[in-house]
Amino acid sequence: MLNTKQIILIVAVLAIMGALIAQPIKGLIDKAQGEAEATATMESTEAHDLLSISEVFKSGINAGLAEKITSLEEEYQNTSSDEQKEAVLLELAESWDDLAKYAPQGYIFEEIAEISPSFQNWYKAGKAYQQAYGNLQDTTLSGELHTKAIHAFTKALEEDEGNLEAKTGLGSAIVSNGENPMEGVTMLLSVVEEEPRNLEANKALGLFSLQSRQFDKAVERFLVATEQEESAESYFYLATAYENIGMNSEAIAAFSKSKKIASDPTLSQFIDRKIGELSKK
Repeated sequence: MLNTKQIILIVAVLAIMGALIAQPIKGLIDKAQGEAEATATMESTEAHDLLSISEVFKSGINAGLAEKITSLEEEYQNTSSDEQKEAVLLELAESWDDLAKYAPQGYIFEEIAEISPSFQNWYKAGKAYQQAYGNLQDTTLSGELHTKAIHAFTKALEEDEGNLEAKTGLGSAIVSNGENPMEGVTMLLSVVEEEPRNLEANKALGLFSLQSRQFDKAVERFLVATEQEESAESYFYLATAYENIGMNSEAIAAFSKSKKIASDPTLSQFIDRKIGELSKK
């Protein structure tokens, strides 16, 4: 689903500054939770471990659930057997999954991968970190999560160097991290060269095309994506690309599709305004 607050910020920046700065969108976050998490993460400038990241996110959840998680963490610390540690960590990961808190899950899966190195464990860590940084904006923790996602996907590829999902994850993380985006783009292009209709790689390349104002290329990528899934996110980005190359009728149709799929009041109001503006052009 769509992170409405982030989507609207993206388009506002595009319209006002002439540049798109965005992270891949991984889910619709409750506004209050998102703001609380951002505030909490901005207060810390040091790297986290499993327990310290848990403390950051426990502050915003139900006291009973936080107590349950703390109990599992104490059990984990007092367990000597690797097999038992893994079992407790998996239970912890499930608890955070129920709360849709992905940052703690990333640290948990990385801990599991350190105990039992495997493609699947490292890949799960990378995906969790990716989901987590996609839900944070302009925080110290976001940079840390990007770094850890890159590390986890790299380790996954060491276990299975030809895996396209891990290549896509790594490429996307490198692009959105912003330090050397072309390295990530090159990796994503290698994925679509091997599998032209790869959904996640096309979406990541489409987002980069929007960021770099290559709107024609963005249209191509998001058309591939929308042919494969009914995604409010992909239709919204497709509409944004259409709008920026003057294809207003196509933009209106794509915005309308995004609105229908998302069924979110805030996004609907925003899209209605966009459609009104485009209809007058």
